[in-house]
Amino acid sequence: METRKVQLSGGTTYTVSLPKSWAEEQGIDAGSSLSLYPNGDGSLLVEPEGDRSTETLSTTVDVSTDSENAIRQRIHALHAVGYDTVTLVDKAGHSADHRKVVEDTVATLSGFELLEANETRIRLQNLIDAENVDIRKSALRLRLVMLGMHRDAVTAVLTDDETLARRVIDRDNEADKLLEMVTRHFRRALSNLQEVEKLEYTRDELFEYYYVSRQFERIADHAEKIARFTLDPEVTVPADFEEQIETLATASRQIVDTAADVILTDTGIEGAQSALAKRDELTTDLRALDRELYSHDDPAEAYAVGLILDSIRRTGEYGANVARIAVQQVARECECFD
Repeated sequence: METRKVQLSGGTTYTVSLPKSWAEEQGIDAGSSLSLYPNGDGSLLVEPEGDRSTETLSTTVDVSTDSENAIRQRIHALHAVGYDTVTLVDKAGHSADHRKVVEDTVATLSGFELLEANETRIRLQNLIDAENVDIRKSALRLRLVMLGMHRDAVTAVLTDDETLARRVIDRDNEADKLLEMVTRHFRRALSNLQEVEKLEYTRDELFEYYYVSRQFERIADHAEKIARFTLDPEVTVPADFEEQIETLATASRQIVDTAADVILTDTGIEGAQSALAKRDELTTDLRALDRELYSHDDPAEAYAVGLILDSIRRTGEYGANVARIAVQQVARECECFD
């Protein structure tokens, strides 16, 4: 990092000198024009003249020796770090199985499309620009999906509703897709101030929306886990535990919902504090029910209920994580400095 003193020129203009080495690398000399981009976080992006907003990040990857899982992981990673165009190359020719893996993986990612394919090359293209993305609304949508999944999963396992359980399992893809999109734009914003400008949120806000979206997606995963118990013929929830499980699951969702309101709808720090207090109450209630399981007559039933309670506990913990970041958000926005 280099520092420069601001000088007053002509009584009306502030000027600052540029590092010579950087200027020479960019082809800048006396008389060159620069583009200046003020950002909401107080930073100023300086670029050589020319519009770089339409530039794309492209890469070509040799997947000749990759397994199907490796190809899937590569595509997810390249999408997450912000590439706009990805070309997958296999000089020996893409097998039908590999093509199917690529197609299925792309279907789970917002914005990525399979643009063209031939025997040795498959090209993927991002079709969604940051100007058309609202990270906060995406987080709000993920919140609704996650809460609906969790509620339906608990209902399914308590009522043995396999149709509802499968619906929950299918919706997990929607939750994953929303998180993938939030992750992509948050990662791009870390290294690209133009991305920040397009998204119209500060980096602090983008981090907070990314963080809570990650917690939401983890809860959605536990909703899927609970739903899958419905499809397991060996899992039975004893009738005398059903009401308690329903009550505890509802309490865990309320923790998440209350904390999320602070981040996403600015309800105030009291909501975060309330969520953390409710998490403590939930933990106490879960421990009490756990103790009841020790004396349950059927070990298989006790084991199944224990797994469901663990997912409920984790839901409450993820809600507490959201509450903690909400407290940090309120602290960041506080203007009561000495």
